[in-house]
Amino acid sequence: MDPEVRKRLRWIELHNRLGNLSRVAMKCGISRPTLRKWISRYLQDGIPGLGSRNRRPKRSPKRRIGDIERAWILELRARHFGSRRIHSELVRTHGLQLSRTSIDKVLAQSGAKPLSRPKLNRKQLKRYAKENPGERLQIDTCKIGPARYQYTAVDDCTRIRVLALYSRRTAVNTLHFLERVIEELPFPIQCVQTDRGREFFADSVQHRLREYGIKFPTSKARFPSPERQSRAITANRY
Repeated sequence: MDPEVRKRLRWIELHNRLGNLSRVAMKCGISRPTLRKWISRYLQDGIPGLGSRNRRPKRSPKRRIGDIERAWILELRARHFGSRRIHSELVRTHGLQLSRTSIDKVLAQSGAKPLSRPKLNRKQLKRYAKENPGERLQIDTCKIGPARYQYTAVDDCTRIRVLALYSRRTAVNTLHFLERVIEELPFPIQCVQTDRGREFFADSVQHRLREYGIKFPTSKARFPSPERQSRAITANRY
């Protein structure tokens, strides 16, 4: 009999004789969870269950990275993608789940150079700012998690920010955030600048801005007008 198996069998025999888990663990110099584990294996499989099992993992991360996967990673790196972007692109295009640590190992083994960011000359930077508070307010949204959208408003003069969190990016939430911004800012708003998101160009939002006398750039038409469509159809006939 294997010495390890014989030792564990003595633990179980001592437990059967004393009937106290804590006393047996203290006498044998082991923890109670360890003793419970070997008792459970003995009751389930008998003496063969007291043998040491192979601790080798069933799946190894190295097995998942073959020549094809390695080529995908190097191809994405050639496009100057970092490990985070490579991870998302592998999931999106190939359905391959790899940790960023594994991707970094592949890049290190292939001798890929780390990405370098161009140094900015701060003397040549020109800060985008306005002279008067409220002259222009920038509003934008950003998804920070599942059903988590952050609305941000920044004044171009004072750099005062107003933040809010919503579950959706809609015109209703934009109106609610606009009321909050107007209430919290200590100066009137003259102009609002946003991107071309639909939550900003809804009719209700633009109507509210006109009520408050806040300037807002008009969006270009997403589709051609009916007159242009009819002209295009007529021109294609001939």
